[in-house]
Amino acid sequence: MKARKPNFKQTEIGMIPEEWEVKSIGECCFLINKSFQPSEANIRPYIGLEHIEQHNLRLTSIGSSKDIESNKFEFKAGQILFGKLRPYFRKVIRPKFDGVCSTDIWVIDTKEENDNAFFFYFLADQRIIDEANNSSEGTRMPRARWDYLEHLKFPIPPVPEQHAIAKILSDLDAKIELNQQMNKTLEEIGRAIFKEWFINFNFPNEEGKPYKSSGGEMVYNEELGKEIPKGWRVEGLLNFFNVIYGKNIATKDIMLNGKFPVFGGNGIIGYLNDYEYKEPVTLISCRGAASGKIIITSPCSNVTHNSLVLLPKNERLNSYFIYYLLKMSDITQCVTGSAQPQITIESLKSLKIIIPSNKILDQIRPLLKCIFLSKFHNETQIQTLSTIRDLLLPKLMSGKIRVPASMVEDKPIKE
Repeated sequence: MKARKPNFKQTEIGMIPEEWEVKSIGECCFLINKSFQPSEANIRPYIGLEHIEQHNLRLTSIGSSKDIESNKFEFKAGQILFGKLRPYFRKVIRPKFDGVCSTDIWVIDTKEENDNAFFFYFLADQRIIDEANNSSEGTRMPRARWDYLEHLKFPIPPVPEQHAIAKILSDLDAKIELNQQMNKTLEEIGRAIFKEWFINFNFPNEEGKPYKSSGGEMVYNEELGKEIPKGWRVEGLLNFFNVIYGKNIATKDIMLNGKFPVFGGNGIIGYLNDYEYKEPVTLISCRGAASGKIIITSPCSNVTHNSLVLLPKNERLNSYFIYYLLKMSDITQCVTGSAQPQITIESLKSLKIIIPSNKILDQIRPLLKCIFLSKFHNETQIQTLSTIRDLLLPKLMSGKIRVPASMVEDKPIKE
């Protein structure tokens, strides 16, 4: 890609590329407030703020309109969704499907031939996030104001260059999405293997055939109320794992980007320049709505006090094994409290786990380790690509880095 020689001109907002124009956000974009009334006859995908990952421009999950009661907003594929409640969380996405969303989310479209993909990244630029935050009303539940943002003026490139900028950033996001899909597939493979070996008991026997299906000897276990392979046993979780609380890490010390991830009750919440756990560890979210969620950390990680950390006493009972075992257990039986759900070390004393023979544990370890190392590698790539995107974004939006419009055909991207 050959960079253009930068030529700038003086404008009311300072120096901008000579082909660009000064425009307000309202000249390029507008809000869509099409109301949606939930009904059993009209089920749609639903996006609330809880479904959007902080800062990273992607969905963590998708809800359903059958689970909501009050009116929401409709959106179309390709339109921009911008979380106006606590805008500093940078909850901005561009779904590929039609659906409905929370009224705490703006539905934004572009005017005339402007490129939706370009303005998605434009609105996700930290300059806009900061302005949205500055415009917020309310102290406990601050909400951004569109009537403030729409009058702000910025340098806007011609449409062909909008397409080119959007393509560069979209290509990075496409690779991020591919890695996420690969990790989803790896997780499904891991669960399928684990279920076949430790739920259906069809691990390979001495002849390499499925143990239970090939007539392997089973014995009745009273604690589980079912048969398990001969030689296996059921024990209390705390007999085989030391369980400790994560550290109370000050919010001010957690960075958006850094060397080593910090895991909270719902996953990675930021980064530090040092780590506590060299090897992956399994976590149980222990406070709030996420109580009971099972997470495995990447190598070289940190853990906050919102999670319990499981440290195996026996290296055969590794973090990979206990991750899937807990995923397939009824961990919710250990949740206490109604106003503030939690799981304590004390409440885990009642949790029983199945302990396979050492031979089977040794056989499964390299399989599960391979799956998780692949997932960790993909996660590292995701973080690197996200960092590159967010470093490029403000430079592309300001014209400090130019791209040739010939990179893409001159047509709007509003699909």
